Amino acid sequence: MSYLDKAKEVQGEVVKWRRTLHQIPEVGLELPETSAFIAKQLDEMGISYRKNVGVSGIVGLIEGGSPGKTIALRADMDGLPIKEETGLSFASTNGNMHACGHDAHSSILLGVAKVLNKEKENLKGNIKLIFQPAEEGPGGAKPMLDDGAFEDPKVDGVLGLHIGGLTGDSKDGEVLVSYGSMMACLDRFKMTIRGKGCHGAYPENGVDPISIASQVISNVQTIISRETSPTDPGVVTFGMIKGGSQYNIISDTVELEGTCRAVDQDVREFLAKRLEEISRSVAEGMRGSIEFDYTFGYPPLVNDEEVTRNFVESAKRIIPEDDIREMKKPVMGGEDMAYFINEVPGTYFFLSSHKPVDGELYPHHNSKFDINEDMLQRGVALISQAATDWLNR
Repeated sequence: MSYLDKAKEVQGEVVKWRRTLHQIPEVGLELPETSAFIAKQLDEMGISYRKNVGVSGIVGLIEGGSPGKTIALRADMDGLPIKEETGLSFASTNGNMHACGHDAHSSILLGVAKVLNKEKENLKGNIKLIFQPAEEGPGGAKPMLDDGAFEDPKVDGVLGLHIGGLTGDSKDGEVLVSYGSMMACLDRFKMTIRGKGCHGAYPENGVDPISIASQVISNVQTIISRETSPTDPGVVTFGMIKGGSQYNIISDTVELEGTCRAVDQDVREFLAKRLEEISRSVAEGMRGSIEFDYTFGYPPLVNDEEVTRNFVESAKRIIPEDDIREMKKPVMGGEDMAYFINEVPGTYFFLSSHKPVDGELYPHHNSKFDINEDMLQRGVALISQAATDWLNR
């Protein structure tokens, strides 16, 4: 039997697992109910695992019949603090929602676990099953690595997927790959601009932090338009601004928060440096002061070219070649899968899966987001085939 046939055999269970997980979304690093459910399925399969890795992560291990390398297969488990409005019979009612497909990712990996565990005597090497919390924040990949997720046995390569419609122009079942930069970093900045409060009728007696903030917002945009190459993607976005308490009073402070995105590490570091320099110069030049904090979050996700090419060859054994498409440009969203790929060679791919709700397709992180469950078996087959081929190479 092919891996696609084997995936079809477990499709019913994968759908059932996905729907159960969809009803119990949890957020952040603490996922007690989700982790317990994953552990229960691994117990029933007879697969050994470590729990509470990186707080609530689970690392399963399938040991092959002959010695060889070890490949890690990663799925994130967490949801989002969004109230679900899909109207599904298995919709969440706890105030959180699997609005990014992580319920599908975990279910696909459970399906892979069931398929490959039955094949373990024919495997050359080991399969590590990485069930990760907190991809949506504050980040669960690094805590899992710090807690030894890639040790004992040491991991040599890693593979992961994201389901849904992340690129906006794909059809159901398409696999989108990138041979290099695929996703941006996810950095955050915060600044507090301090001026001198006074009555709004007598502005000469104060230092207006709102005026300073407006100049900061305007001036830092020139980093992208005039200081980085147009061929190097970058984003500086201000998402929050807080300042003032009365219409006729100049406040003492204004707080600004935002995000920077880049797909190249050098560009990323340049954005952070120039953002602080320009903001500080503007604030001080207008007689104010500034407190600046920059947090380097998830790094850019850069796939290994050779691992990606090997994955594509494996994918051709599962799906028509026309359903495999190279991404011509990266997306500016962030993913902490990047930490795993920075540790060992690996690749991350998108599996398109769309399902309208109320006649409309909704994006990720929307209260009406849903997926086409028919694509779950394709995810199981793709990862099972790619992992087996990788070990045999």
